[in-house]
Amino acid sequence: MAGVGKTALTLHWAHRVAGHFSDGQLYANLRGYDDADVVSPADALLGFLEALGVPHDRIPASMEARSGLYRGLLASRRMLVVLDNARDSAQVRPLLPGTGRCVVVVTSRDQLSGLVAAECAVPLTLDVLTPEESMNLLASRLGANRLVAEPAAAAGIIAATGRLPLALSMVAARIATHPSFPLDAFAAELHAAEARLDALANGDARRVFSWSYLALSRDSARLFRLLGLHPGPDLTADTAAALAGVSVPAVVPALRELTRLHLLTEHVPGRYAFHDLLRGYAGELAESSEHTDEQVATRHRLYDHYLHNAYPAALLLQPQWAPIDPVPPLSTHAGRPVTDHDTALAWFAAEQHVLLRLVVQAAETGFEAYAWQIAWTLNTFLAPRGLWQEQLASQQVALAAAEKIDDIAGQAATNRLLARAFTRLGQHDTAEYRLRRALELHERLGDPTGQAQTLHNYCELCYLCGRLDEALAHGREALRLYRLSGNGAGEARTLNAIGWLHASAGDYAQAIASCTEALAQQQRSGDRNGQAATLDSLGFAYHHLGEHDRALGCYEQAIQLFRDSADRYHEAETLIRLGDTREAIADLPGAAAAWRRAARIYDDLGDPAAEETRRRLDRLG
Repeated sequence: MAGVGKTALTLHWAHRVAGHFSDGQLYANLRGYDDADVVSPADALLGFLEALGVPHDRIPASMEARSGLYRGLLASRRMLVVLDNARDSAQVRPLLPGTGRCVVVVTSRDQLSGLVAAECAVPLTLDVLTPEESMNLLASRLGANRLVAEPAAAAGIIAATGRLPLALSMVAARIATHPSFPLDAFAAELHAAEARLDALANGDARRVFSWSYLALSRDSARLFRLLGLHPGPDLTADTAAALAGVSVPAVVPALRELTRLHLLTEHVPGRYAFHDLLRGYAGELAESSEHTDEQVATRHRLYDHYLHNAYPAALLLQPQWAPIDPVPPLSTHAGRPVTDHDTALAWFAAEQHVLLRLVVQAAETGFEAYAWQIAWTLNTFLAPRGLWQEQLASQQVALAAAEKIDDIAGQAATNRLLARAFTRLGQHDTAEYRLRRALELHERLGDPTGQAQTLHNYCELCYLCGRLDEALAHGREALRLYRLSGNGAGEARTLNAIGWLHASAGDYAQAIASCTEALAQQQRSGDRNGQAATLDSLGFAYHHLGEHDRALGCYEQAIQLFRDSADRYHEAETLIRLGDTREAIADLPGAAAAWRRAARIYDDLGDPAAEETRRRLDRLG
């Protein structure tokens, strides 16, 4: 069960036997019971291969290839591999070494009978501690003399915790901070009626949690309760301050008290997480009837905090995107917005799992405007990485939220972004319906920039469906609307789209003229991602004119610019075309290298284009 000490026992043993494993140890927390953030075998293997010294560019993209390389590296080594918190046998099996002298220890709440049956695993089931073991644990924290002096009180404390190691550790931490208090006082409090809550599956542990909660200082107890309203998986001190409606310096003492008493864990520097049992308990406290009024205000501060940190970061990631009008910030908003592209990228990377959960939670708790606007900001991070399924899921929630409050601007934006996801996922009919709906809503709003954005996306969809004349018509109308609204960035990007369509139709001279005009505007405005896309189009035109050196130069510049802006999806597309040009000049090793890089990216993104890329490689032999 959770809190029984699986990880603590394993790590304690691993340190004791470290000398038996001359080549070292590998550890991975597989997060098997965090539904929103389970570690895939492929990601775990990536971490192991990096720890084993494999350069990142030599790590294969597919899980099967990574597993093969990993097993090959361990075949001649003696290592201890710890796979912590596994969900099931399928998650573990690719991480097992092959033949050799390695030892693997797996922890899980599941019995993993598949590993026992097929992999000869030896099961060890952990129960709660025995009374003697519980007494030893308390003695190690409090000193044996203190327990010997009050044996009945010590036994009462052990009984009240249900002998669960997590609960015993929390109690011991609290007792240790009051060395002059008799143990009988703690035992009495543990058994007091006001400390008992309705029984759950882990009723004994829950009783201890309630006692620890009631023993907190007022500010720390309030923060613990409010943290239960956060969707997880973790948060920063800034977020804790926003939840509590105080400054960061004011919240730090409460965070320290919560971590000192094992109610919260600083699992990486600056980021705090609950044990899952404690998260459920804190959430229950936060949602109890006596705190209903506090819930609404706290959730408002929480969503406001994330939106007004995410929005400026989103504009830094995609400065050429037409902005939205976010909900005005609360006067108490005290976030620290990022100020440059790299910091914005790092912020979204750290918070993406929180934001995905937050969109759903905001929509479910009556904060629909925040739901669709946070989803909009998140899209600036998800789309360039080709995370279309995540984009689809978040925008579907966002659209429902915008429709619920009859927010026309929100419906227009989410319909367009949904269409982008459906387009990339190959659901073209659904994408076209959403684009038509977005156009209708932008026209109702009198928003020429929104119409132009939507037509630009419509242009791409028509191209993918082989409707080039219709695509050009949409592109030209988008160009007219961008010029009408004075949107230079949109105008340049649409000039590139029109150039691409001319190149696709074989009119390479017109394509180069349109794209050259676009590139000049983008270089003046500093639109690096736009430059990358335009250089890709120019490379395509030059390739088909037989000017292969110029094509290679354009492609190489585009790839570097895409990489600089972390636009992995379009980097892969350009790598495909770079390989085509290298194949055309009989540089087969160069073509294979480009396609292998593209295949790795597509594999990482879970994009089916990886299969077509491998077919190109197979053609080369």
